[in-house]
Amino acid sequence: MAGIVGYGAYVPRHRITVEEIAKIWSADAPSYKRGLQLRQKSVPAPDQDTVTMSVEAARNALKRAQIDPMKIGALYIGSESHPYAVKPSGTTVAEAIGATPEVHCADLEFACKAGSEGMFVALGLVRAGLIEYGMGIGADTSQGAPGDALEYSAAAGAAAFIFGKDNLVAEVEETYSYMTDTPDFWRREYQFYPEHAGRFTGEPAYFKHVLGCAKGIMKKAGATPKDFAYIVCHQPNGKFPQRVGKMLGFSKKQIEPGWLAPTLGNTYSGSSPMGLSAILDIAKPGDRILMVSYGSGAGSDGFIFKATDRLPEVRDLAPKTRELLDNNQIYLEYGTYAKFRGKIRRAREL
Repeated sequence: MAGIVGYGAYVPRHRITVEEIAKIWSADAPSYKRGLQLRQKSVPAPDQDTVTMSVEAARNALKRAQIDPMKIGALYIGSESHPYAVKPSGTTVAEAIGATPEVHCADLEFACKAGSEGMFVALGLVRAGLIEYGMGIGADTSQGAPGDALEYSAAAGAAAFIFGKDNLVAEVEETYSYMTDTPDFWRREYQFYPEHAGRFTGEPAYFKHVLGCAKGIMKKAGATPKDFAYIVCHQPNGKFPQRVGKMLGFSKKQIEPGWLAPTLGNTYSGSSPMGLSAILDIAKPGDRILMVSYGSGAGSDGFIFKATDRLPEVRDLAPKTRELLDNNQIYLEYGTYAKFRGKIRRAREL
């Protein structure tokens, strides 16, 4: 038996609304709110990046795990926005939380599924008995080109999970992965903003892989939607996770607790992990949770978790995800947002 012994999340305080972005580009804000079901998104401050957010999420996970960070034998960060091209994010985070020097670190990339990728590897090492505890983190400070549809959703946040074999808050009952070479979203080296294939990103990219992974893991586990209390999927917007949940036969009640996109945006590598953290904040012992990530390129990782009796005992030891999302918000005008995100370049920087 192995599973989650601690979890934590982090969300920047700054926000920008769909109306504020649409106003600059003379776009139809109501259509974005209806079509993508987005209202606002989180924005990292100039001194925040994937590393700083990962540190905050990791510290919250340690508060709940109540373990010595020196016992963490591996730490993996999945992200599309590592701050350095040549310098790991993982070593900085491991140093900041006190896990060095006897720790294996790696930075992972697989578009929006890089976070679940880190979780998958950390869990596997624990199950194999090679380490006592492993940490997987999904974090991003996502970018969208000015005026592009992605600008309305590309957000920031982080979620961290510590895996072990004792004192579990959620047991991992099953895992499953589903991959194909489907190029729907990409960013070449030295390219600042990603590109995407428009509606192609929905079908045959997102829906094919998320549905394929969800059906595959339920078949492997001999389970049906009625066996789960909650499902959380990758949230590129507010519409897709609801649609895929309904297609699979899940109810609105099973989908909504992990559905953060309308007020958070798409945190890319942190999207489905953050949804999982929000569900763990409210799940009852015995509840089963289905998580399915998605990353362009393309693939999905599936996990089936079962909440334990220990979960209610530790969830109040760190800030809950919904509290981080709803409290102390600071709203930005587009000019400040553009400055924060480096969309405005001064002459000496060009």
